[in-house]
Amino acid sequence: MILYFSGTGNSRYAAEKIAEVTGDMLVSLNDKIKKKDTRPIRSGERLVFVVPTYAWRLPRVVEQWILATEFVGANQAWFVMTCGDEIGNAGKYNQRLCERKGFSYMGTAQIVMPENYLAMFDVPGPEEAKEIIRRADPEIDQAARLISEGKPFQPLRTSVTDQIKSSIVNAAFYPLFVKAGAFAADEKCIGCGKCVQVCPLNNISLADEAPVWGKTCTHCMACIACCPTEAIEYGKKSRGKPRYRCPE
Repeated sequence: MILYFSGTGNSRYAAEKIAEVTGDMLVSLNDKIKKKDTRPIRSGERLVFVVPTYAWRLPRVVEQWILATEFVGANQAWFVMTCGDEIGNAGKYNQRLCERKGFSYMGTAQIVMPENYLAMFDVPGPEEAKEIIRRADPEIDQAARLISEGKPFQPLRTSVTDQIKSSIVNAAFYPLFVKAGAFAADEKCIGCGKCVQVCPLNNISLADEAPVWGKTCTHCMACIACCPTEAIEYGKKSRGKPRYRCPE
């Protein structure tokens, strides 16, 4: 079973490519988390989690969901993490998570995909994004082959800087940066409600046909990336930047 979480499509893309090789069923964690669905999941022995990297770790909402959910029949877990640069020391924490869940940890693969974190970084234009995805395809295929063969991923080398990023910086990231207050829709908003639909935490509602953000944001960037009229901005940080969504 392949379980994926994706705000702008990078991890969905990787999950679908892996499923083409392994034949595993795909399960959207966006849907599970949005519905607060933590009912037991019956799977085969193999679990594959395909997720984005948030501050050099698994997204907290994903980790919390995994901890709250019982997996019946599963005993091996692989992690495939998409990122704009690198995943730091995320593997250490994935291994700890497996220990808590009783899974045999089969490793963490790093897949560099187009940057999508508009709240902090520049994102690539369409042609550059296509080239980054083209370079990522062989890495995704290699991860898929290892999973299909039941083999572990090779451990990634980590530095002291990686350790700091995944520990101290990650701990500071959420209280200091993950806030929804800067999101707003301008006059291009057509009140379609797409942002409400794609928010995995039900943090957006419509008031007078305009989106209003609550306080449970996880900064997945789904709302700003999926807006059909590009009406959503994240303060001044997103202005003039292209909106990135991975091709279907």
